[in-house]
Amino acid sequence: MQTEKGQSIEDRSMHIIESEIGSHQYNEHEWPIVRRIIHATADFDFARDNKIIFHKDAIKTGINALKNSCNIIVDVNGVIGGFNKQNLKDFGNKVICNISNPLIVEEAKKYNKTRAQTSMRMAASEISGGIVVIGNAPTALLEVIQMIQEGVTTPALVIGIPVGFVSSPESKEALQALDVPYITNKGRKGGSPCASSIVNALYKLLRENSSS
Repeated sequence: MQTEKGQSIEDRSMHIIESEIGSHQYNEHEWPIVRRIIHATADFDFARDNKIIFHKDAIKTGINALKNSCNIIVDVNGVIGGFNKQNLKDFGNKVICNISNPLIVEEAKKYNKTRAQTSMRMAASEISGGIVVIGNAPTALLEVIQMIQEGVTTPALVIGIPVGFVSSPESKEALQALDVPYITNKGRKGGSPCASSIVNALYKLLRENSSS
């Protein structure tokens, strides 16, 4: 849980973000998520030119999935480090990250794929009905997209915001072509802090909806 001092710093940070960003084109549900990304990265580019892109059902579906104790499947352990662990405990969400599984290395070599790709394929059954959170590896996002196209798995929400110079923008564009709820962004920027901050923001919206 947040300490009083920590909450004070967060509140001040959010006030600074609000004052510096001025007007924007995000709605009342989208903005808290975008603002949380800026808070995690100190990068205002995420709020400009509609850099964060929301499928029309993304927020509602994501909140419902978390509320129903869905699995959260991530590409790297760094994403897990940014999660508010109290949220995971309170709503019973299991976090799955296979990137360090010894079997992944063997399978990746065998099929000439990255570990990130192979780890997503290994989690196919757990992805169905869950939330996929990718902040680091574009190949992981491309693998999830392929799995959806093959009918192998059907996630409730894909948060695809990998950082990188190779395949990062392309993977995000491919995600937007799917008829599944997603949250993504334009361009090369992204990363684990962005990905975990989106999940934390969804939890905050869930708690606000539950208390209203």
